[in-house]
Amino acid sequence: MSSFVVSARKYRPTRFSDMVGQEHIVRTLQNAIRQDKLAHAFLFCGPRGVGKTSCARILARTINCLNRTADGEACGTCATCKSFSEQQSFNIIELDAASYNSVEHIRNLTDQVRFQPQQGAYKVFIIDEVHMLSPSAFNAFLKTLEEPPPYALFILATTEKHKIIPTILSRCQIFDFRRIPTAQTVAHLEHICAEEGIQAEDESLHIIAQKGEGSLRDSLSIFDRLVSFTQGMLTYENTIENLNVLDYDYYFRMVEAFLVEDYSQAFTIFDEILRKGFEPETFVLGLGEHLRQLLVCKQQQTVPLLEASEQLKVRYAEQATTVPLRFLLSGLQIINDTDIAFPRARNKRLHVELALLKMNYAHRQEIKVPATTTEKKSPDVTGTGKKEVFDLPREPAKAQPKPEKPSKEPAKTKELKTRDLKAEPESSLDTPLLMSLEHIEQQIREQEDERESHLELSQENVIKLWEEYTSQVESPSLKSVLMNVGIELKKELIHCGVGTQFARTVLQQENDLVQYIRDRVGIPSLQMEIYIDPDRAPEDMDQKRKMLTNKEKFDLMVDTNPAIKDLQERFSLRIDHHG
Repeated sequence: MSSFVVSARKYRPTRFSDMVGQEHIVRTLQNAIRQDKLAHAFLFCGPRGVGKTSCARILARTINCLNRTADGEACGTCATCKSFSEQQSFNIIELDAASYNSVEHIRNLTDQVRFQPQQGAYKVFIIDEVHMLSPSAFNAFLKTLEEPPPYALFILATTEKHKIIPTILSRCQIFDFRRIPTAQTVAHLEHICAEEGIQAEDESLHIIAQKGEGSLRDSLSIFDRLVSFTQGMLTYENTIENLNVLDYDYYFRMVEAFLVEDYSQAFTIFDEILRKGFEPETFVLGLGEHLRQLLVCKQQQTVPLLEASEQLKVRYAEQATTVPLRFLLSGLQIINDTDIAFPRARNKRLHVELALLKMNYAHRQEIKVPATTTEKKSPDVTGTGKKEVFDLPREPAKAQPKPEKPSKEPAKTKELKTRDLKAEPESSLDTPLLMSLEHIEQQIREQEDERESHLELSQENVIKLWEEYTSQVESPSLKSVLMNVGIELKKELIHCGVGTQFARTVLQQENDLVQYIRDRVGIPSLQMEIYIDPDRAPEDMDQKRKMLTNKEKFDLMVDTNPAIKDLQERFSLRIDHHG
């Protein structure tokens, strides 16, 4: 039988100091142990392979250690530490909730809570993948979790915190484990290489760390596979071959082809990539990541965001100095649009080649400024509303102005055309075109003109605007309601008195009226309060409220609508005045 143990198990942390990338959690737990302020329930949540279960075991071992060190670590030599290392400890009980998730399993666990620990101060219950418990099991666990005995301590671990019911979350002290940074993963792999006598290039270890995506266990699994493949000699070439990773050199060559506008070279490189068996989506995502790395290298403050080996960092920095910022911004936008449209593309290769053709001339593309609200409403007479503009191919001759058509265009349209035809200085090719000073001044003038056109908020102006709005209303019933409203202005509140509940309901639904007055006076916070004014009730209101006879009701209806009398006479209807 083979005695080989995978690296993830062989180098599993047994002390707090062995934990990788979780310094914030280690410090909190050590301080709690020193100060004797341990909670009775913990919830460790985070991605897979970042040390949740390992940290739970270290905590259980440390709090039961009989001779803890001054820095809050387990001694490793006492009876409880030895029994834990030999997996013979009766004080630490582990439950895999993915397999044991029923009410009966939880009841068996709560029964064991009643028995005090045989050695040490605590009896620790570690429940892994706790989100897999059934709702009934959660409910059966609530009371024990809320008020456990002083010697009982629960540590729950999960990768999906959102699936745990709130009543469990509220009873636990929650710790969020982070993904392991690439640099710390590489350092840990280098330590293992030194222990095992394995030779590995820095580039190779960086690729392994990046493929692990923040999971140290995944990175160690990839590492073991590569060690077996390469027989202990990890190089950049055999690593990308085994992991099916596209060589960085392709992206550097592709960008160089873009800078000299050689789309034939770009197409040739892409064809070579496809012949190696890589999918178009993989290439597009990798190219986007490459452009992002170049963008990061553009500013000294963002260089720490670059996750690569030192040799590769130098290469990124060198190419970043030759790439215009405009090209990077336009290229990233093209890559993003291409990635979004991939599911709808039937011819994947042509889809990517069109994107490469656009990127070939991306450094010429003008970076558009979003139009203001007033500009969006006007028709796009200048043709600047297009998303992308490319010159194919570049002509050495100077751009000729377009002849004006004999049309009756407004002066503002001609001004916009003249502004768009102005040539851009050569020195601005390496910087994005944000917003001209002339455009900013124009916006300021428009805002000042708009403020000057607003009316003063006063009783007279509100009544005037009310009458203007009423004159534009076509509905006779609505106009009748608006003409019989008492208006009184108090600060930024318009009090409106109406005679009936019907008029109040109609006025409450007329939102355009309030907005019309707000726009004219320039006060968005202006409000309207509607109330029933008895003085404005119709004259016959009191009569309607009285108990009328049938004849009085009929006469009132005839007065209101004479057509009822005509209807009676035409069909010879008889009215029962005594019924």
